[in-house]
Amino acid sequence: MKAYSVDLRTKIVESVRRGISKSETARRFGVNRSTVNRYLQRLDESGSLAPKRRLGKRPKLDECAMRLLGEDLQARPWTTHKQRREFLFAVCGVKVSEATICRSIKRLGHSRKKDRPERANETSG
Repeated sequence: MKAYSVDLRTKIVESVRRGISKSETARRFGVNRSTVNRYLQRLDESGSLAPKRRLGKRPKLDECAMRLLGEDLQARPWTTHKQRREFLFAVCGVKVSEATICRSIKRLGHSRKKDRPERANETSG
């Protein structure tokens, strides 16, 4: 769900400041009453009505581990995900799942598919 615009938030707060009840303001603008309360509280505490920035999760493998994983892919392309996971734990002390290893390999742009030469159809002559 997208956050309400700062312009709408400002209008909601101004409506309450002009003396219109919080419930009536919520009905007029089509928002929940708790949203009106939250905007008033946020303006009093921080002085801003801008939406909070949501930060994503930090990556499980840092830059050093990703670099090591890339080097390991070049040096030992036949290694399984389990072996790569154990390698990273031994070298970096990072404990991750095999699924995380798989996603990280994809992020590095590598594929585990074998390069197969195109075969001619046996029925074609």
